Amino acid sequence: MSALVAVGYRTEALDQTAIAALARNPAIRTLFGEPVALDQAGGFTVWRTGIVLAILLGVWTMLTATRITRGEEDAGRWSLLLAGRTTLAEAVRHHLGVLAVVPVVVGAATAAAMIAARVDTTGSLLHGAGLASVGLFFVAVGGISAQMFASRSAANGAAAAVLVVGVLTRMVGDGMPALAWLRWLSPFGLVALTRPFDTNRGLPVSVLTCAALLLLTLAGRLALRRDVGAGILATADSRPARTALLGSVPAFAVRRTMRPLAAWSTGIGAYSLLLGLIARSMTEFLTGNPQFAAMAAQAGFPALGTVEGYAATMFALLAVPVGVFVAVRLAAAAADENARRLTLLLAAPVTRLRLLAAEATIAGCAALVLITLSGLAMWAGTAAVRADLGAGDALAGAWNVVPIVVLCLGAGVLALGWKPHAVAAIGALPAAGGFMWQVIADSVEAPSWIRALSPFAHLAAVPATAPAWPAASAMAGIAVAGVVAGAIGYRRRDLWA
Repeated sequence: MSALVAVGYRTEALDQTAIAALARNPAIRTLFGEPVALDQAGGFTVWRTGIVLAILLGVWTMLTATRITRGEEDAGRWSLLLAGRTTLAEAVRHHLGVLAVVPVVVGAATAAAMIAARVDTTGSLLHGAGLASVGLFFVAVGGISAQMFASRSAANGAAAAVLVVGVLTRMVGDGMPALAWLRWLSPFGLVALTRPFDTNRGLPVSVLTCAALLLLTLAGRLALRRDVGAGILATADSRPARTALLGSVPAFAVRRTMRPLAAWSTGIGAYSLLLGLIARSMTEFLTGNPQFAAMAAQAGFPALGTVEGYAATMFALLAVPVGVFVAVRLAAAAADENARRLTLLLAAPVTRLRLLAAEATIAGCAALVLITLSGLAMWAGTAAVRADLGAGDALAGAWNVVPIVVLCLGAGVLALGWKPHAVAAIGALPAAGGFMWQVIADSVEAPSWIRALSPFAHLAAVPATAPAWPAASAMAGIAVAGVVAGAIGYRRRDLWA
C-alpha cells in the first residue's frame, strides 16, 4: 500500500495556501493526523496511510499475542508443554519474542518498499521504525493483558481498550492544538510526532520502543507470579446463577451476542458521532480547496464537497467494521465447536442446522443494529453542527451497506461449513478485502473491470443518489448461495473436522 501510494503521487506542487488551510483545519487533523510534508511523495504517503497501517498492525499483533499465549493456555494445549522443563514464564517470553519479530519485519518491508518507490531514505526508515514500534508496543500490551486476566476474551477486551484510548488520545491531541501534549501519551501520537520527511525526529519513536521493551519484560515477570490457567487479577470462585436467555438455542445466541454488541456499538457509535460533528468543517474545507477534493476523488472518495456526498463516503466505510463484526461472531461459533463446548448441546435434541440458523440470524440482526445506530449517531452529529442531513437520509446511507454485510454473512457461513478454521478471515474478506482492493485499484488507476471485482464499486452514493438496487440484489443472491452451500457443508462434516 505504501509503495503504491508513493508511486501514484502526482508530482505537481500543491498550493501553499491550500496546505496551510489543510494544516489548520481541525476536522482534517482529527481524522487523518497533522498534515506534514505534503509536497513530497513520502510525506503524502505517511499522512494518507500511516495511521491506518499503524492501527491495523496494532490490532493484529494485539490479538495474536493473546491468542498464542492465553488462548493456547485456555484451550489446554500448553499443558503437555508445561509438564516438561519449560516454565510458564519461559513459554510466554519465547512466544512473545518470536511474535515481536513480525512488526520489525513489517516496518523494514514498508521502508524498503518506499525507498524502492524513490522517496527519501531517512524518512522511509523513520516511518518503518514507527510502524515497527507500534507493533512491538501492542505485542507487549497483548502479552500483559494475557497475564492479567484468566480468559482470552477479557484479555482481548482490556488490550482493545488500550488501543481505542490511544487512538482517541491521538485524535484529541491532533485536533486541539492546546492539548497537543496528549500525543506523547499515545503510541499513535508518538509515531506522528516523528514527522518523517519533515523534521525526522527520532526521540518519539525511541520513547515508544523503550516503552514496548519495558512492557515486554513486564509481561515475562507477571507470568512468574501466577499459576497456569489463572490470572494476576483474581476472579470470584462463585456467583449467583444467571439463567436469563438460557431457555432456547436462539435465546442463548442472543445472550452470547449482547456483550460484544454493546462494545462494538460504543465504538462505532462514538466514531459515527465524531464524523457527524466534523461534517460541516470537512465539506467547507474541500469546497474551498478543490485540489484536495480532486485528490480525494482520485483516491476513491468523490463528492466529499457536499454533506450528502461526505455522508455517503463515510457510510461506505461502515461496511468494514460491521462486516468484521459478523465474521467474528461466526468465528466464535467455530471456536466453541473446536473447544468442545458444543458437544453436550448437540448431544441433546438440537440439530446442527438449527444451531447454525440461530447463530447466523442473531449475528445478522446484531449487524443491523450496529448499522442503524451508526446512522442515528451520524445524524445527531450533523444536527449538532447544523449540517444539512436529515435523519431519513442518514439512515438510508447507513443501510446502503447492508448488501456488503450480507456478503460477509454468506462468506462466514460458507467458511463455517467447509473451512471452519478460517471463518474470520473468509467472512471479513468481502468487506475488508473488498475495500483494500478498491483503494489499490483507484490508486493505480486500474481498468474498470478490475475495480468491479470489489463489492464497494457497486455501492451507490446514498443519500446523495438513489440506491443501486440491481447490484444490491445480486450481492444478496450471492450471499444466499453462500449460506446454502455453507449449511450443506456444516451438516455433512463431522464436528471438529
